[in-house]
Amino acid sequence: MGLLTNIVERSEIKPGDHIYTYRTAFAYTNHGIFVGGSKVVHFNCVEASASASASSDAAAEETSDISSSCPTFPDCGFKLPNSGVVLSCLDCFLRNDSLHRFEYGVSSPVFLAKVRGGTCSTAVSDPPETVLHRAMYLLQKGFGNYIVFKNNCEDFALYCKTGLLTVDRLGVGSSGQTSSIVGAPLAALLSSPLKLLIPPVGVATVTTGMYFMNRYKTDFGVRKDVVKVAVEELAAKLGFGCRNERSIVECEASNSGTGR
Repeated sequence: MGLLTNIVERSEIKPGDHIYTYRTAFAYTNHGIFVGGSKVVHFNCVEASASASASSDAAAEETSDISSSCPTFPDCGFKLPNSGVVLSCLDCFLRNDSLHRFEYGVSSPVFLAKVRGGTCSTAVSDPPETVLHRAMYLLQKGFGNYIVFKNNCEDFALYCKTGLLTVDRLGVGSSGQTSSIVGAPLAALLSSPLKLLIPPVGVATVTTGMYFMNRYKTDFGVRKDVVKVAVEELAAKLGFGCRNERSIVECEASNSGTGR
């Protein structure tokens, strides 16, 4: 793994690897789990409304392209109705863009040296067979609703690799991409009062430091508000397996304290 890029060749990836590729001039990334046989399981929004944001439109574009006819693999684009979890071939997933591998178990200095989030984590990955089981199970069961800043493709891949979820799933999502998008403006806002006290160079240094520390403290490997959740219990834990208001209450009651 390099400090500037996690780019790899196709021959280097193995089943259970968390891979990603950049889209729209590096504006965002699409993440997935390589399951072998030139196939990737990943998570996109089911559909986009007319008023969707640019990020949602980008995710919808992914779904549209993946679900189109693939000349090589007949099962490319397989997904269940009303589910955003998709099985696609590696070619359709990459769409001629570069292939990158997300790294796990990196040291804190390496994590902080990364300019952009969504490329690595200090958290340790589970064994490949466990990762593959989660990905294929969720292909059959779904991963809830795609929400850009709360439940996106990177959140899906992070869960498949670690089995970890934040205790409070109501706030901003746990993905590094989200931390980068939200963290940079937040750091700039919090450091703005310092403009009256220190020179511009000092403000820039403080802002940069706050940005990197915000990314670090939201990483799965260092935060304390995460729990291990078995994939078979995930739907009830997150509530998307509940069909009505009463069953949601029952799900929450039966799963309070769940996590292993």
